[in-house]
Amino acid sequence: MSTPVRLTAGDVQKGDRLPELAHDVTATTVVLGALATRDWRPMHHDHDFAVNRNGTRDIFLNTPNQAHWFERYVTDWTGPHGRVARMIFNMQDSVYPGDHMIYRGTVSNVETDDRGCCWVDVEVELTAGDRLCTTCSVRVALPSDASDNPWKRRGEDWKP
Repeated sequence: MSTPVRLTAGDVQKGDRLPELAHDVTATTVVLGALATRDWRPMHHDHDFAVNRNGTRDIFLNTPNQAHWFERYVTDWTGPHGRVARMIFNMQDSVYPGDHMIYRGTVSNVETDDRGCCWVDVEVELTAGDRLCTTCSVRVALPSDASDNPWKRRGEDWKP
């Protein structure tokens, strides 16, 4: 059994590239994501509605499902003590069943605030084939050292 990843401030530099995350999207991926987020809109589970009423090629990932994948991508990289503070994303194209989605990220900034919290900004792209589907800026807190845990920060010690 391998030791889980647990990045700290000293492990990350501006320009670092995160490992890719790839996933083959199925109708189940789309529908279960919509179900999990209680999104009952038919374009996320009804092929006929999506194609004939919305004019899309199929059902597609909803916004909260994409947010989950971005958060998973970043926290798979940071390990369990990475704490996402915010995400801002721009959906440019839909992700459909049959797509092979790939997440790629680059560290754009690393800084420590006056309370000793290490902040890492990551720019992420979600592509499917040759299409850029979504871009996302993520701000995540990392432990400043092995004894720190951003999940324990509250009040004045947590300023995302």
